[in-house]
Formats: sequence, C-alpha cells, structure tokens
Amino acid sequence: MKKKMTMQDIADMSGVTKSTVSRYFNGGYVKDETREKIKSIIEKYNYEPNAFAQSLKAKQSRIIGVIAPCLDSTVTSRTMMAIDDYLRKENYMSLVINTDHDEKLELKYMESLWRMNVDGIILIATQVSEAHCALVKKMDLPVVFVGQKFKDGISILYDDYHAGIKVGELAAEKGHRDIVYIGVMESDQAVGVERKNGILDGLKHKGVTKIELLHADFSFDVAYEKVKKLLMKRIPDMIIAATDRLAFGAYKAIQEKGLRIPEDISLVGFGGYEISSLLTPKLTTIRYDSDTAGYIAAETMSKLLKEEPVPKVQIVGYELLQGDSIKEM
Repeated sequence: MKKKMTMQDIADMSGVTKSTVSRYFNGGYVKDETREKIKSIIEKYNYEPNAFAQSLKAKQSRIIGVIAPCLDSTVTSRTMMAIDDYLRKENYMSLVINTDHDEKLELKYMESLWRMNVDGIILIATQVSEAHCALVKKMDLPVVFVGQKFKDGISILYDDYHAGIKVGELAAEKGHRDIVYIGVMESDQAVGVERKNGILDGLKHKGVTKIELLHADFSFDVAYEKVKKLLMKRIPDMIIAATDRLAFGAYKAIQEKGLRIPEDISLVGFGGYEISSLLTPKLTTIRYDSDTAGYIAAETMSKLLKEEPVPKVQIVGYELLQGDSIKEM
C-alpha cells in the first residue's frame, strides 16, 4: 500500500518547517513565495489534510507562552514586563508560567504549552539540557531562549563574561587581593560559568590569584549561611556575589558579624536591583539591560511568526552602577 503523504513530507519538499505548512492550512501568516511553493506541491500530489486533525487546531491562538524560572527576581520581572508590553502591541497575549528553577517543570510546561497550541514560547532559561534540545526539535513552533545559549536555535544573551571581567578588574584596581566569589551551580551556563569565568579572568589579568569560591543557589538564605560560616573563619578583602540577591544575603551576614561595608570588607553584586540603591552604603552592582532583552525577545518571536530572518544570537549590554560598597585599599 502506498504511504500517505504527511505534512512533514510537504515541509521537506518545500524546504520549510512543519509549523509553516501547518500555518498554511490554518490560515496563518506565510510569505507569498512560500505559500505558492506549498500550494504547488499539494496540487501535484493531491494532498488532503486530515479533517479531524485540522479541527483540533485553531488558526492562530494569538498566545505566546512565557516560561520564567521565578517571579520575584527584578531582572526576570523587568524582562517579562517588556515581553508582555511588546506582544500586547502586536495583539498577542502572554501566558506566564513560573518553574521555580525546576528543570522538570520547565520541560513539562513547554510541552503543555505546545499541546495547548500557543503560537510560540519564550523561555527565560536557567540552563539548556539535552532534554530541552530534544523537546524543541520535536515541537513545531518557534522557541526563543533568553539568558542562555541554545546552540540549535535562537538565543537572547546577556554579556555575562565581559561584565564579569569588568568587576574582576575593578576589584583588582581598587587594591583587593583576597577575594571570595559566591556563585551558583554550573548547570547555569550564563551565571554559573560565563559570569564566574569573566570575574576570575578579570582578576587574573590584574595579577590577583587568591580567590576562594563559595557555591550557593539563587536564594538569599543560602548566601547568608555561606557567608556567615566564612566570616567565622576569616575576613577577606572583598566578596563578589553572582547576583544582587546573593549580595543581600552577604550584606546581612557581614552586618550581623559587626563588620562595616566597605571599611572592613568590600561587596559587589550583579543585577542592578532598585533596592540596591536604598542600602547604606549603596551596593556597587552590574545592571543588565533586561528591558531591552525582553523587547528583543518579543520582537524576535514576532519576526519568527512572520517568517522574517532573525540572528541566531543577540547580545544585550550592561553598565556598572557605582555605589559605596567598595573601598580603596
């Protein structure tokens, strides 16, 4: 018996994705040239789509799934607000889901959104595993990763490595030689690896080699406990925290020890949270342009849905917010 042609067959012959063929049948946006190519193949092979399968899919949901690792991060909330604002102007609705940094939930919700027939997914990612790659390959809809590099697709990245170098060099230029870095798990390529490597390289470029590494998660409480234990043994020149939240945990431990910032110990973070400027002394921190990251992510999704070309990787910048938490040695 001759095998029945499928939508995937049409996609392969047309040189497009299955999702493009699906949009053709469901009345979604497809470029004129592509539309004619698909149409000619359908006519040539007398293809008829499965009526039942077609009835299960709406033309376009006008919904974009936005998956976030948490809802209480200033950087994440800024990014999501920018995404939602852009998509709303494009007549799309954002469906936001929180995973609490749980990879299994992340994968589960990605698949759920796909089966709900959303038009696309924006993932504010904490890591990219082989499971992510396999799932995205299976799904016939556009996916944009924010904050982590996705080798097989589209990524919006922060310049973590060079921001790290900036902080490392600043610490050394201020005369600090005994540094403690409190970071996160290396499964997070951006913060756990790139940011850390930038800091270490920036310090080494300036001749600083005494660097102690403390490992935490993204929580205030764990950072507080780690620094509290550290200060029971010794007092370094400076603590560099991978995020402002970790810096806040360190801040509390330092003050409870009866030490002064920056007179007894310097402190710097990453994130640029507004609350950092309310501390006394004000925290020196790196602020990433998360509003721009959200805008670019939403704009990229819109272009993908219109089949317009987009770069595989786009880099978002940062700035150093000078506070009063670093002293001159």
